[in-house]
Amino acid sequence: MVTFHHSATALQVRHRHEILTLQAWGADSVRVRAAQYRIPAESHGALDTPPPSEAPRIDVAEDHARIVHGDLTVTVDFDCSAAYPEPLLTFTRTSTGAVLLAESREHFWLPGARVFHGNRSGAYEVHQQFAAHPEERLYGMGQRTHGRLDLKGLALDLVQRNGEVSIPFVLSDRGYGLLWNSPALGRVEFAHNATRWQAGQAREIDYWLTAAPTPAAILARYADATGHAPELPQWASGFWQSKLRYRDQDELLAVAREHRRRGLPLSVIVADYFHWTAMGDYRFDGSEWPDPQAMVDELAESGVELMVSIWPTVSPLAEHFADYRDRGLLVGSDQGVEFHQTIQDKHMAAPMPVAFYDPTNPETRAYVWERVRRGYRDLGIRAFWLDACEPELNPAHPANLTLYAGPGAEVAGIYPRDNARLFAEGMAADGEAAGTVLLCRSAWAGAQKYGAAVWSGDIPATWESLRQQIRAGLNVAVSGIPWWTTDIGGFHGGDARDPAYRELMIRWFQFGVFCPLFRLHGDREPRTPTSYAQSGGPNEVWSYGDEAYGIISGLLHLRERLRPYIHRQMRTAARTGLPPMRPLFVDHPDDPRAWRTDDAFLFGPDLLVAPVAQAGQRAREVYLPAGTRWTDAATGELHDGGTTVEAAAPIDRIPVFTREGADIPLTEHKGGAA
Repeated sequence: MVTFHHSATALQVRHRHEILTLQAWGADSVRVRAAQYRIPAESHGALDTPPPSEAPRIDVAEDHARIVHGDLTVTVDFDCSAAYPEPLLTFTRTSTGAVLLAESREHFWLPGARVFHGNRSGAYEVHQQFAAHPEERLYGMGQRTHGRLDLKGLALDLVQRNGEVSIPFVLSDRGYGLLWNSPALGRVEFAHNATRWQAGQAREIDYWLTAAPTPAAILARYADATGHAPELPQWASGFWQSKLRYRDQDELLAVAREHRRRGLPLSVIVADYFHWTAMGDYRFDGSEWPDPQAMVDELAESGVELMVSIWPTVSPLAEHFADYRDRGLLVGSDQGVEFHQTIQDKHMAAPMPVAFYDPTNPETRAYVWERVRRGYRDLGIRAFWLDACEPELNPAHPANLTLYAGPGAEVAGIYPRDNARLFAEGMAADGEAAGTVLLCRSAWAGAQKYGAAVWSGDIPATWESLRQQIRAGLNVAVSGIPWWTTDIGGFHGGDARDPAYRELMIRWFQFGVFCPLFRLHGDREPRTPTSYAQSGGPNEVWSYGDEAYGIISGLLHLRERLRPYIHRQMRTAARTGLPPMRPLFVDHPDDPRAWRTDDAFLFGPDLLVAPVAQAGQRAREVYLPAGTRWTDAATGELHDGGTTVEAAAPIDRIPVFTREGADIPLTEHKGGAA
C-alpha cells in the first residue's frame, strides 16, 4: 500500500517506513527528498529557499501520482504486481513527453531504487539508482584530474582532495541538470548499466533536478537554486603574479617595482604561506615584513592588490591556540587527538602536528575573521588565498573528522564552501559591499555565492597536465563556478633554464590569458622540502629567456585589452549563471559535434579558443560550431560554421576565432595570442 498527500507546492509519498517528498523548487525544477520515518529538519546542502516560480499541478490516484511543474513532470508509479513494489519516479519533459531520467531498481526483486542500510547510529548508507542511457553525455561534477570532459562511463569519488574538487552537479545532453544535495562522503557511477549515487553515511537522500530547453537555461536554474556569484571586482581581471614564496617584504616589492619599470601590467601580487608568525595567528612576521602597511600602500599607488595566503591550519605554537582548542573552534576527531596534518611551520625544528579550525561553526567564523581583520584587513588587504581548504588531511581520512555541522562522513564536503563563507561574511560585516575574490583550492555547491574562485591545485608541470586543465576548467564552469584559474606552467617543477619547459610555459600562458582569472604560480627548480625555509626557483615573466619574455609580455598587454570584454561576461555570469569559459555546446546545443569537442572552448559568446597542448605542435585542427561564421583572428579569414579547419599555431600564438560581427580588441601585438 502506498499513500499520497499533497500541499500547494509539494507531493508526499509514504510506503512502509519511507517518506518521499517532491517539492517545486524554482522554475521547471523539483527537490526530491527521501528518508526513513521522517525528513530531517536540518540540511547542510546547497538548497536554502525555493526560488520563485508558479505553483505546480499535482494529480493523485490510487497507485500513481504526478507533479507537473512547468516543463518538468515527475510521475510516481506503484506497481502492485511486483513482488516487492515500491514507488518509482520518472522525470519527463512536459512539452514533449520525452523521458529525461527514471529510477531503476538495483535488482528486479530487492532492493529497490532507493536503498537505506542502517548503521545503528540513526544514519544510513544510501543508494539512489537511475536507469542508464548508453549514448548519454554528462558534464560537470566539479574539477577532476581524469582528463575527460564527458563523464559517461566514469566512477567518481565524492570527496575533496588537492586538485579534485567535488561539486556533485551534473548536466546531461538529454536536457536536465541534477544536484546531489548531500555533502556526505560517497561515490557516483555513471555506468552503462545504471547511474548510481551513494553516500556512506547520511540521514536522507536529497537531490534537485531541473529541466530546461538549453544548457544555458539549465545553468541559470542551477544558479537560481544554489546562489549567484557576485560581480568580479575590477581589479581581479588583470594579471596575478606569484611564485612559491617571496620570503620577505623587500623581495616582493622588488618584483612589483620591476613590473612597473618594464611597463608590464600587474593587478595582484601574492604573499604566500609562511609569511605569518605561526599558523593560526594571521599576521605578518615582523622580522621578514617590517612595515606591511607601507608595502600595501606602495602597491596600491601602482594599482596593485596584495593577496595573502591563509591556511585553515592552527599550530600548537600559535598565540591563540588555547582559545581555539578550549572554545571548541577546532575540527574534532572521532578517534584520536584534534590534529589532522603535519608541517614544519615557524619555530618548529621538524614537522609537527597542526589542527584545523571548523568553519561550519558560526562562532569559529566570527573568531577567525576577527584575527584576519586585525592582521590583514585593517592594512587595506582585501584579497585572500584560501589554500589547503579541502581540508588537506594526513592521513586522508575525512570520515574521522567531527564538525559543528555533524560527523565528517556526513558533511565533510561543505568544509571549503563554509571556509569561503567565513571570509564573505567577514567582508560584508566590515562594509566591503563589492566583496572580494577568494582563491580556493576546493569548493562545493553554492560556494560561488561567497565569491569563491577555484584554481586547479598542485598540478604537475607537464604537457599532459595542461591538456587535463582544459577539460577540468570546462567541467568546473558547468558546475556553477564562473571564476577559475590554474597555476600557469603547473605547480610541481619546471626549470626556467630549460628550453623544453619554456615552450610549455609559453603555451600555458596562451591558454591562461583566456581563462577567467589570469595567474602565474609554481614551485620551480631548484625545489626544496616543504618548510618555512622554502622559496622556490624564479617564476617571473622575465625568468624564461628573451623569446618567451617577448611572447608572454605581449600576452599581458593582450589581457589588458580584453578586460572590458571579460567584465561584460562576468556581469552576465553574475546575473544569469552563464560562466565566461564554457564548452561549445552551451552556446550551440543543436550542433552534435559541439557536444563532442573537448579541446577548445568559448570565452564569452564571441571568442573561440583552441589551446596548443602538445610539444612541438605548430598547427592544429579546430572545429567551428554551426549556426554562424567565424573569423580567424590572426589572418582575418572568414570560415563557415560546422566545419573543421587546419589553423596555424606558430610559437607566438594559438588559434583564436571570433564570431562574425564581434568587435573584440584582438589586433596583432608582438607576442599576442592571435
